[in-house]
Amino acid sequence: MKRMTSKVLVVALALTGGAIVGTSSAFAAAAAPTIVLSGGSTTFGLDPAIIVATTGTAGNVAFSVGTTVITGCEAVATTTVAPFVAKCSWVPAASGPTTLNATITPTDTVNFTAANATPLTVKIGTPVQGVVPSPISLYVDTIIASGSTGALAPRFGVSCAITSQFIVGQTIVFRVYGNDSDLGGAVLDSSNVASAYVTVAGIANPIPLTYGNHSGVSFWSAPLKTGTAAGLYGTLGVVNFKVTVVTKDQSSIKVLSTKLAPRMLNGKRVRDANGAQIYDRVSYYRTVPVTPALKGAVGVWQSSFTPTSQVTLYAVPTN
Repeated sequence: MKRMTSKVLVVALALTGGAIVGTSSAFAAAAAPTIVLSGGSTTFGLDPAIIVATTGTAGNVAFSVGTTVITGCEAVATTTVAPFVAKCSWVPAASGPTTLNATITPTDTVNFTAANATPLTVKIGTPVQGVVPSPISLYVDTIIASGSTGALAPRFGVSCAITSQFIVGQTIVFRVYGNDSDLGGAVLDSSNVASAYVTVAGIANPIPLTYGNHSGVSFWSAPLKTGTAAGLYGTLGVVNFKVTVVTKDQSSIKVLSTKLAPRMLNGKRVRDANGAQIYDRVSYYRTVPVTPALKGAVGVWQSSFTPTSQVTLYAVPTN
């Protein structure tokens, strides 16, 4: 009888021990799930950026820029199966470096706690063209003036080659192309431009841009001679410059309009089943007088490239 009792006690203790172990694991500390941010890169003023959060469990993700939660992305549900992903469509308010953050609130609150992602820094693209105001569109590059040859030419380009790297002693030529939407997109030339010039930091007077024929192609140009002699530009490093074009006052402008035009196919007019002529509405520019004259627009271009991509002047190598 005693033997049987002891066996019952052993079994009871074993079962109790199992229950104790099971109870201990049930109260294990909840873990913080992983959450990793990616994406978020775009150009300011264009399409929204898509921020992606990949988490270690299902739940809702709150996306934020700095400490400000993004409207519409306060609680974005993740997918219900691994990989657990939540996405936020975000329109940046400005260009430049921006820090993105996100917090996951798990659906399973027993085994997981809320967790924050490591902040993600993205660079929202800055449009390189600086155009003020909108009617003027400018396009700028730099070339080496004719005569820039020698042993260093293969590294820094040959005559008339487009480049942003120059050596003291070479002549930098600024080339400018432009259009004016007030003139129906007409080319900016000497007939409609009042003044055009390049302002270079460190040089007192602006360098005039001249319009002319260059081997069959016409554009605006201005030379900047570099060197160590007096009167020459010799500041090493990034060449900070700005291009300004001012158009003439306009007594007439071209206005975008529409008109009906007969539909043509293989040189013949297209008719419908009843024999009636088919017309399409098309756009065209018409010239209208302006009184008083429209003040000439001012177009400004200044590079927004990173310093390593801007026009740079180097010293002559010593060996």
